Amino acid sequence: MRFAANKMRDAASALRRGLAIFAVATAALTGAAAAQTLASLPNADVGARVRGDAKPIAAWSTFCQDYAAECAIDRTEPARITLTPAVWNTIVAVNRRINKSVEPMTDMDHLHVADRWDLAEDGIGDCEDFQLLKRHLLAEAGLPRRAMRMTVVIDEKGEGHAVLTLVTDRGDLVLDNKTNTILPWHRTGYVFIKRESQDAMAWVSLGGATSPVTTANR
Repeated sequence: MRFAANKMRDAASALRRGLAIFAVATAALTGAAAAQTLASLPNADVGARVRGDAKPIAAWSTFCQDYAAECAIDRTEPARITLTPAVWNTIVAVNRRINKSVEPMTDMDHLHVADRWDLAEDGIGDCEDFQLLKRHLLAEAGLPRRAMRMTVVIDEKGEGHAVLTLVTDRGDLVLDNKTNTILPWHRTGYVFIKRESQDAMAWVSLGGATSPVTTANR
């Protein structure tokens, strides 16, 4: 469903208000952010191997029509994030904040459609909405969007699921609404199928054999 222009303006206004609230909340979360430390991450720069082109998720294509700036690729941006303590604390705080504040609900239960991607403007969303909102806030905080890629996996239940991959100098790290712990991609237990390209508005394969049509998990 495409937002009308006035709804888009309302959504943008709501996001700006949310960012103001988030700025205050982030300060309060500094102690919580330190719970998972940068030093606890592996030193190895291990990234998922890209194996060619992949077909985009249909709902992503619709999302990109409605939120073009969220999908745009700026090749002058860094392709990876340098993890300083300050950057790490911001990532952990955003991940925790959105996992806590967004109510999980499938698109079918919420909107009566199989799959729709958005920024959880009404405070309700499923897996991809959590991750898209996290990326939006992290980009607002100065992290390169190009290094934050929406990713489709098969989860522990054998179902399609969306996570956010951060390509960093400490390897590919995964933000997930199922846990506040930020894990290296190869320690999640998921089968990695595909993710957004870093070079174009397109998707690339990560080698998983089965590609879900939707990402319908809460």
